[in-house]
Amino acid sequence: MKRFAIGLVVGLILSFIIGAGIWAMSVGLDFKTGPSDSAISRFCDYLYTSSVGMGIRESVWVFPIIEGTHLLGIALSVGVLCWFDLRLLGLVLGDEPVEKVWNSVMPVALVGFVLMFITGILLFWAEARTAFHSVHFWIKIGLLVIVGINALLFELTSHSKMHDWQDAASVPMRARMAGVISLVLWAAIIITGRTMAYTF
Repeated sequence: MKRFAIGLVVGLILSFIIGAGIWAMSVGLDFKTGPSDSAISRFCDYLYTSSVGMGIRESVWVFPIIEGTHLLGIALSVGVLCWFDLRLLGLVLGDEPVEKVWNSVMPVALVGFVLMFITGILLFWAEARTAFHSVHFWIKIGLLVIVGINALLFELTSHSKMHDWQDAASVPMRARMAGVISLVLWAAIIITGRTMAYTF
């Protein structure tokens, strides 16, 4: 319990630091999206002015329902993955085998990820033009790419060997680092997503 409390305090401190870092990046970056007649810009304008984009954006009910479902998807996917990351760090579920925790969280995380992905596309569709010119959006996309690379590296280097150390209270350093990076990046992604939403 003491280790969990320490981990919670450290997590809160890191969240504040990450939030400050994201804010500093968004303010300090000399951000330019490129020419407004570029292919990406024209595509974003097309999505923004399409009947689907306008319908989502101007609806009293559709947009908040999609955004609420998006947040639910984040809670399901990232929320349960955080438990696995914390298990890798030895802060929670120390008596549970790592592989058992993995098998328990992944089905829920997959459902959450599908919800998050589909609703994220719809939200982008509704605000494509605004997102294209938002530094927060591009920071978020960059962070998503990095977190995906981190997950892929974990799959290639650690997941296949999980059975060898699944009962250990302390897992190999490479796996622990993957857990730390995952926690930090997902915190940054969520913070960036919220700052992006409030600057639209």
